[in-house]
Amino acid sequence: MMNLDETDLQILQLLRANARLTNKEIGERLNKTATPIFKRIKRLEEQGYIKGYVAVLDYEKLDRGLVAFTHVQIKDHSRVGLQAFLEQAIAFDEVLECYQTSGEFDFILRIAAKDIKSYQDFMINKLIDLVPLTSVKSTFVMREAKK
Repeated sequence: MMNLDETDLQILQLLRANARLTNKEIGERLNKTATPIFKRIKRLEEQGYIKGYVAVLDYEKLDRGLVAFTHVQIKDHSRVGLQAFLEQAIAFDEVLECYQTSGEFDFILRIAAKDIKSYQDFMINKLIDLVPLTSVKSTFVMREAKK
């Protein structure tokens, strides 16, 4: 692994804000030419600082405007039990993100559904049946301030 200098950090910040910037555009903002920017980005990718590039979707426009953070505690804390829940949960389209966590809950899921009924259907007909659960707590997003 390499140490990141100020230019590397600035490149990462620019790409985080807009991954569609060209090497030329990044270079112009950092007073450098496109070639060294290209080489730095390639190195950042190869070393795993940049894992990939994604499109940030507007779930409201996709008719999945209800977003919830669902905290899940499972009964079986064995490696097999945790892995079984993880693999099955991330397979659902409704699950946008899944984090295994420490503390009271084992997982936090970010879920997008059309409305509260769709969310309830997802919970009852999909999530609850994965593995035996101890506790589920949902928090609904009122407004997204920063992503």
